[in-house]
Amino acid sequence: MTVAYLVTHSGGFHADDLLSSVILTQVFPAARIIRSRDETWITPAADRIIYDVGRAFDAEAGIFDHHQRGAPLRDDGQPFSSFGLIWRQFGRDYLRALAVPEADLQGIHADLDAGFVLPVDLMDNGALDPATAGPLLADLTLPMLLESLKPVFDDTAPEAEAHAFDVALGVARTLFEAAVRRKAAKARAEAVVLRAIAAAGRARVLELPQGMPFRAAIESAGADHLLFVIHPRESDWALTGIRKHADGFEQRADLPEAWAGLTDAALEAASGVAGARFCHNGRFIAVAATREAIVRMADIAVREAESGPRARRA
Repeated sequence: MTVAYLVTHSGGFHADDLLSSVILTQVFPAARIIRSRDETWITPAADRIIYDVGRAFDAEAGIFDHHQRGAPLRDDGQPFSSFGLIWRQFGRDYLRALAVPEADLQGIHADLDAGFVLPVDLMDNGALDPATAGPLLADLTLPMLLESLKPVFDDTAPEAEAHAFDVALGVARTLFEAAVRRKAAKARAEAVVLRAIAAAGRARVLELPQGMPFRAAIESAGADHLLFVIHPRESDWALTGIRKHADGFEQRADLPEAWAGLTDAALEAASGVAGARFCHNGRFIAVAATREAIVRMADIAVREAESGPRARRA
C-alpha cells in the first residue's frame, strides 16, 4: 500500500491526533496530512491512513478511531486513543525510522507505551484525572519534557549543548506564549459567557455563539442550574456537559447512557432525533447536523438528567 494521505479530523486538536501525526509523518514521510470530517476523506481507501475520526477501527483497512461504541481496548481493559492504536500498529516502524537498534526495539516500544502512550490514551478517554495522575504522568510534566531535550550522554559533539538549548528555548517560548494567549482568550470568553448566562435566565441549557472556555464563567456567575452547553462548530452543532471541577472529568449531568458511542443512523434511532450524528463513549459530548437537532438532543438529555440522581437541582 502506498500511503499518500494521513487523514485526521478538522477543528480542535488534542494530544492523541497530534502525536499520531508525529508517528505517521515519520513512517510515511511523503504523505500529506488532511484534516477533514468530509465522508469522502474519512472513508477507508488504499491511499490513506485515517485516525481519530471515521467511527471505526480496522487496522487492515487503515482506519484507527476510538470514539465509537465497541472501540478496541488493551488486553487489561484500558481504553486506547488514536495515539495508542497508531503506536501499536506503527510504533516499531517509527522506531526503526529513528535508527533504534532492532535488538532494543521491542523493549523501547513497550517502555514508551507504558510511560508515554498509555497516559495520553487514558486522559483522552476521560479515564485519568490529570490532577491525581501522580507518577504515571511524571515524565510528561513540562519541566521533564523540556529537560528531555538535553543531549544524550554520548553525544559529544562540541555544539551539542548549544544546539539542544536553542531547540528547548524555541519549544519553551512557543508553549509559554501559547499560555499567555490562552489566558487572554479566557478573559474574552468569560465576558461572552456571562452575557449568554444572563440571556438564558433559568434555562438548563446555555447556548454560546461558538466553542469557547465556559466552565469558569459559569462557576463565577453561580449558574448552578445549568447542565449543558450547545454551540455551533464548523459544519455542525455540539452539545457538551459541564465539568463539576476544573481538573476532573465528572459532569454535572451525563448525556443519556443509551447514546454512548453511537453514530449516525444508530444514534438517530436511539435518540429519536433526525440529524443526530455522534455521542462520545464518555457521554460528555454529542454532535448533530443542525441547531434544531442539537436543541432536541439537549432537551432529551435534560429530561433524563432531571429524572436521575446526578443532576444539580436549582
